[in-house]
Amino acid sequence: MEGLPAKKPLYISLLALAMSLFHLYAGGFVILSTIQQRGIHLMFVFLLSLLSGLALLNCRGIRFWVHLSLGLLAAGAALYLVFFEEAISMRMGNVYLFDLVVGGVLILAVLETARRILGFALPLLSVLFLAYAFGGNVIPGLWGHKGYDLERIVGHMALFTDGIFGLPLGVSASFIVLFIIFGAFLQESGGGQFFIELSTAFFGKVRGGPAKIAVVASSLFGMISGSAVANAGSVGPFTIPLMKKVGFRAQYAAAVESVASCGGQIMPPVMGASAFLVAEILNIPYYQVCIAAAIPAVLYYLSLFIMVDLEAVKHGIRGFPEESLPRVRGVLRRGWPLLIPPSVLVGLLVMEYSAVMAAFWGTVAMMGVTVFRGEKSFIGKLKLFRSSLENGALSAIQVGAACACAGIVIGVFSLTGLGLKFSGLLINIAQGRLEVLLILTMLASLLLGTGLPTVPTYLILAILVAPALVKMGVLPIAAHLFIFYFGAISDMTPPLAVSAYVAAGIAGSDPLRTTFTASRLGIAGYIVPFMFVYTPSLLLKGSWVEVALALVPATVGVGALASSLQGVLIRELSAWARVALFFGAIFLIIPGFYTDLIGYGLIAILLLLNLLGGKREKKWAGIKMEKSFP
Repeated sequence: MEGLPAKKPLYISLLALAMSLFHLYAGGFVILSTIQQRGIHLMFVFLLSLLSGLALLNCRGIRFWVHLSLGLLAAGAALYLVFFEEAISMRMGNVYLFDLVVGGVLILAVLETARRILGFALPLLSVLFLAYAFGGNVIPGLWGHKGYDLERIVGHMALFTDGIFGLPLGVSASFIVLFIIFGAFLQESGGGQFFIELSTAFFGKVRGGPAKIAVVASSLFGMISGSAVANAGSVGPFTIPLMKKVGFRAQYAAAVESVASCGGQIMPPVMGASAFLVAEILNIPYYQVCIAAAIPAVLYYLSLFIMVDLEAVKHGIRGFPEESLPRVRGVLRRGWPLLIPPSVLVGLLVMEYSAVMAAFWGTVAMMGVTVFRGEKSFIGKLKLFRSSLENGALSAIQVGAACACAGIVIGVFSLTGLGLKFSGLLINIAQGRLEVLLILTMLASLLLGTGLPTVPTYLILAILVAPALVKMGVLPIAAHLFIFYFGAISDMTPPLAVSAYVAAGIAGSDPLRTTFTASRLGIAGYIVPFMFVYTPSLLLKGSWVEVALALVPATVGVGALASSLQGVLIRELSAWARVALFFGAIFLIIPGFYTDLIGYGLIAILLLLNLLGGKREKKWAGIKMEKSFP
């Protein structure tokens, strides 16, 4: 949890250790009921988040006892349903006064925990939805409903699996927390540094090397963090100074790191937390989500890679001398055991084991690697185990709080039928035109994502919008990934681009200008989701021939789009050539035989003119380029 001192108080350490050990035990050795798993998980989230206030505020006296009392009261409310689940279910929906009191405490605890960890946006949204459930009888027209009393609302939200204890908290409690613990072990064991060194060894010597290191290292580091902000904050302090050192502007360096960090959430095999929710909502294995997300993620990073390469071409930015870089063989010799746990995880997912088992055995493999690498003493290994378990639990409470609070919003949808009404209204607004509905969905995702984490952004729109997209013929996996992608890249979208602000702080650049540069570099992130909605073959749906016929124009189109925005093909492009190349890229991105022919034709003509247009040959790896025709 951010803000805690490096030496955590003993009670925080013990709670975090207990939370991680409980989830490893539940994931690998015992099957708990739905309420037991979710209730105990929520108890740990409450205790860790509320009692962390003691350490953050250095509380003494009455403030200490207030925080302690709040934490214990919230924990008791979370466990109430665990102990009395059978008794409550036997009442056939009848709610007693004490149930209402405990349920009210639980709702308030969820709202306060989310406020402390996530800020005001999500709790305020949840309160507005609760007010809507209570006062729907005074709202006229389609949006109104009969209204529900306090007993019905509290019971629905806090005593059954329709609200707080619903699907989002279940996903957090079952396997998101295990993947976070896996990532914590990988990070503490040197996985982050290994990925950075490996990227440096491969790309440090090529032109624009540090920017390419940032792209590759951030895509790999996303497997550890699954968070754009954590990615930028961890990789950025290494890559951004290197980019500035070789000649990239501070603003550009920060933007590259921001875009690369956002992509970590959409890069398989360990994606952002919302990807697990996609699998759960669609009732498909998680590995199928990873397979579907593979080509779009590659297209995203390919576009960014091409852009930073062309930026280096424009400004004559070279890499580092080879003798100053680590050797690939040496890096692999030292760190190859760190590749075993991710391989175990991916292998189990491909073999169709559950995400829970894959994360559990991947973590066990990570523990084994830690024990046998021999780089630390026995005491050092114990400390590494402790810090990994602690950090995993503390990182998981943010997702747990977001899922619990989002459960309130989803509970209102199921109670009032708002989701069905909203889907019909969206289809009417779009007048049956899919492209209009997709644009509305994109704007809603980006808007919600500016104030909310990716998890609640995805959950809300998955309930409100995804059914409308599916009704209009979009594949369910494509509809949900469309929402997920735009929720993820909202972190680099102006004006509130959190990852861009973090990177700008590291680079010392203007935050707002950095966000606009990031949105230009990440242009593929705004286009690829439309591509896979209209061309499901990009999600590896269909035969290999169909996939190839979709992938080739998509790849060329994304590359041409990057070239047009950077203003370089083989040589620097004139203004009209950039516009023509842009339209050529768009024609390739739009699915269709004739649009592909037009796109290929435009790009081929521009490539030929660009090759023949200048009298002096401009080498790709050479000095700063001069403009040439076209």
